[in-house]
Amino acid sequence: MPKVSDEYRQARRDEIVDVAIRCFLSRGFGRTSIADLVTESGLSAGAIYGNFPGGKDEIFVAAATRILHTRRSELEARRREDPPLAPGEVMATLISGISGEQISAVLPQLWGQAAVDAEIRALVREVFLELRATVVGAIADWAAAHPDKVEGDARLWAERVGPIVLSTAPGFILQKTLMPDFDAEGYLAALPTLLPH
Repeated sequence: MPKVSDEYRQARRDEIVDVAIRCFLSRGFGRTSIADLVTESGLSAGAIYGNFPGGKDEIFVAAATRILHTRRSELEARRREDPPLAPGEVMATLISGISGEQISAVLPQLWGQAAVDAEIRALVREVFLELRATVVGAIADWAAAHPDKVEGDARLWAERVGPIVLSTAPGFILQKTLMPDFDAEGYLAALPTLLPH
């Protein structure tokens, strides 16, 4: 039996994630079943579980992780090209990218599930911890370059304010999802002026 390459395995996982995102968007996270993914993808349940033993929860986290890694890469590229980004610029960069992803409209559903399901909460927590570390690292760089604008040690300051700065992303996503009159462009334009800069 020929060995499956890592590239093939990753392509199959990406295919499953893409199908799942479409299903989550059309049916909702809670109403999407593995049977729906089988129908939509043309793959067997075995192929789906073979790639994602944790089922749709694991698939959703894989989608969120993919978005996070893409956003982090964008942020890292911007950090290499520009001086350290102020906290609002960090978040505007991340939020702008996340809001352009189809799956962003499903994130509130996942958060709701995480509030009542310990297994989903554990998976979502891992993604949030990674995102928080990215945000704290970026704003610590800015704080180190602008010691006159922060209190005390730059890293400790970033660790203290990082969770507050990070909370702007869920706030944006919830408002964009729930409020038909939400001014997403205005939010992103104002963010850099409202956070330390």
